[in-house]
Amino acid sequence: MTHPFRSGGQILVDALHTHGVDTAFGVPGESYLDVLDALHDSSIRFVINRQEGGAAFMAEAYGKMTGKPGICFVTRGPGATNASIGVHTAYQDSTPMILFIGQVGSDFIDREAFQEIDYRRMFGQMAKWVAQIDRADRIPEYVARAFQAATSGRPGPVVLALPEDMLVAQAAVADARRYQPVQAAPAQAQIEQLRAMLLDARRPVVLLGGGSWTEQACADLARFAEANRLPVGCTFRFQDLLDNAHPNYVGDVGIGINPRLAARVKNADLVIAIGPRLGEMTTGGYSLLSSPVPRQKLVHIHADPDELGSVYQADLMIASGPAQACAMLAAMAPVDASAWAGTVEEAKAELAAWQAQPPIFAQGGGAPLDLWQVVQELMRQAPRDTIVTNGAGNYATWAHRFYRYGGRRTQLAPTSGAMGYGVPSGVAAKIIAPERTVVTFAGDGEFMMTGQELATAVQYRAGLLILLFNNNMFGTIRMHQERDYPGRVSGTELHNPDFAALARAYGGHGEVVETTEAFGPALERALAYARERQLPALIELRYDGNLITPNATLDTIRQNAQAARATA
Repeated sequence: MTHPFRSGGQILVDALHTHGVDTAFGVPGESYLDVLDALHDSSIRFVINRQEGGAAFMAEAYGKMTGKPGICFVTRGPGATNASIGVHTAYQDSTPMILFIGQVGSDFIDREAFQEIDYRRMFGQMAKWVAQIDRADRIPEYVARAFQAATSGRPGPVVLALPEDMLVAQAAVADARRYQPVQAAPAQAQIEQLRAMLLDARRPVVLLGGGSWTEQACADLARFAEANRLPVGCTFRFQDLLDNAHPNYVGDVGIGINPRLAARVKNADLVIAIGPRLGEMTTGGYSLLSSPVPRQKLVHIHADPDELGSVYQADLMIASGPAQACAMLAAMAPVDASAWAGTVEEAKAELAAWQAQPPIFAQGGGAPLDLWQVVQELMRQAPRDTIVTNGAGNYATWAHRFYRYGGRRTQLAPTSGAMGYGVPSGVAAKIIAPERTVVTFAGDGEFMMTGQELATAVQYRAGLLILLFNNNMFGTIRMHQERDYPGRVSGTELHNPDFAALARAYGGHGEVVETTEAFGPALERALAYARERQLPALIELRYDGNLITPNATLDTIRQNAQAARATA
């Protein structure tokens, strides 16, 4: 069978069609002009970003939302280094993603040519697979392997370098078949062992997290939890794996965990972890579970066999995707749950108390803008399927602790702790699902890292809403600074622009809110603007930076640190 000659760039774009790609993100570069030319006549939507970090974050958000690899194109050298933050996020978050990098021509390789980098060395520790395609006739093979690697087992990012001369070379080659993600499944004997462990338990807890979840997997998990009356906690920034209104949802297990929930995990006699890496954030600095042998009996279900036993020696380790495991758990005969009768209701009541108005506002502290009320008003006005995105910073606690997520794919946030994720992920979410409401929580410092993607939002008519928490500082670092070096502020103060005016300058809606009473009407206007105009809206929340967390002010943190030093 003969095949027509095509350029490397055309073969690559045809391969993307084969694998079902509908959207790609990137910043153009002269190193992959032939790909851009092939995209000109393609049905693939190429979203032009303003900086490669934003493009990589958008591709990562696409992977989270769809379960398909997010596609990102960047140029060599500076483009690749800018995009590395999104690759690192995809790796730590177990998100399928493929980064294509234009590379210097093969005739200049290994000479430290203009913008040349060895991407195998650069990305080796933050990607599942890194390769360079040196021959145009092998593009279908490499791209098929990239999709297979990104989606199978523990999902993650793949990086492919594209030498400039390879992309313009002509080749006659057949296209590959569409990729087929591969996941392991539990053996029936393992499910029976898990059931026996559950029969012996008196204080069981289920923890959810990780990648590869589907709507059906979440539904199966809910059936398993309901049938066995199990309390379910969602790990750091995976709070949308179970509808937070579900009777069995008892809170998030991560930074700023409810102390009552932390105690439940510590005192559990059986922890069933389905999907998460049991890393630093999930385990509270490896304190909720002791290492290497936990005090609790532990069942750890994870897609990657290498993750099992890497830190914790579980009593039962099952290499399985969450969909495969949850299907079998849902079909498992329920156990007699009388030994822990009432546990779910008690834990749910503790969650309700934890999500009540915090003392810094409830006790009449006189703060003009009550951030707890901001979240309550948002939940009143926004639909239940609203997608909420955020990056890193103390402001995120107002979303994580008080917002009640409506179920799978209503939360996009980086477990990698990457600042700058909120705005690009929000723009990507609105581009991918234009029919849904998208709200981004962003800090002032975080917004300034990728806020230029508002231009992308305007260009592609992505009408998201940004709630910008402006306290004129890098708040998380300032908090730690006051704990460790009280009263010695260094490197954390910010001089900010007028964010509302900046949003208007980009072509969107912007206004400033400084009081609780003003927020509700402003939110109504902003949501209507984003919905009707299909353009971004921004509400700048100006508040006292002393209100650093729901539990403590900067003044309190500083005074406690100074008192501890005085008595040391």
